[in-house]
Amino acid sequence: MIKRAILGVGILAAGMWSTPSPASAESLTVYCGVDEVWCQQTARAFEEKTGITVDMTRKSAGEIYAQLRAEAANPKGDIWWGGTGDPHLQAAEEGLTEEYKSPLLDQLQPWAIKQAETSGHRTVGIYSGALGFGYNKDLLAKYNLPEPKCWADLTKPEYKGHIQVANPNSSGTAYNMLATIVQVFGEDKGFEYLKALHKNVNQYTKSGSAPIKAAGLGETMIGIVFIHDAVSQVVAGFPIVPVTPCEGTGYEIGSESIIKGARNMEAAKKFYDWALEADVQSTAQDAGSFQV
Repeated sequence: MIKRAILGVGILAAGMWSTPSPASAESLTVYCGVDEVWCQQTARAFEEKTGITVDMTRKSAGEIYAQLRAEAANPKGDIWWGGTGDPHLQAAEEGLTEEYKSPLLDQLQPWAIKQAETSGHRTVGIYSGALGFGYNKDLLAKYNLPEPKCWADLTKPEYKGHIQVANPNSSGTAYNMLATIVQVFGEDKGFEYLKALHKNVNQYTKSGSAPIKAAGLGETMIGIVFIHDAVSQVVAGFPIVPVTPCEGTGYEIGSESIIKGARNMEAAKKFYDWALEADVQSTAQDAGSFQV
């Protein structure tokens, strides 16, 4: 895990489903910001554990944050689970999430506790992950291009049309990338870098993990993502090589928050606490997610 903090970085294709559960008077609406497979696995596990019916919607962190703002006068969700921490902190600052101090807080990693304290206990860290990129080694060989090792490499003309990154208007991952670049290169050079990178981008995706999934399928050569998303593609058998940029990088603190005015507050607190349990967090790899 990268320990160097990046100031201002938390340093985060929608699907909906309802999974069956035992008869219960309790229900819970969860907005999920991690990979869809992990979302679904978590919903089913919580239902089996508690008997509480879960309605789960998967969106990018930026989309969930925008939804909370739009629904502030009449909240429809109960808990926001996963996604990069910056939008969670923004929501906390705007009073869109509920103050809640879990009895499990003292058992968490220092960075998770700091996230909670920074937000006035309106969110808490549940995982962390370093930013970087990955490339399709087969496409790299096909085009006879050198291995990219640094952020600076991605602005070289030979990679024009070969890079995908998420849209910062919808993706916490992309927001993290923008802040990281500014911190690594400085404000002026950072924005110059982003202009140069733009010339090489063939698509800005809605989801933060979509670029590396496209690279795995051979639809693009390079995807700028969190490293754990690149590792997931490797484990799944795709020809992806993860890269930690030579200049240094930023990281995310994935978080969870109870939505202000949640209709199912007690069920939301149960989920919040349950999701912090060590044995629950260790199941992420079963869903092909490799956050720390």
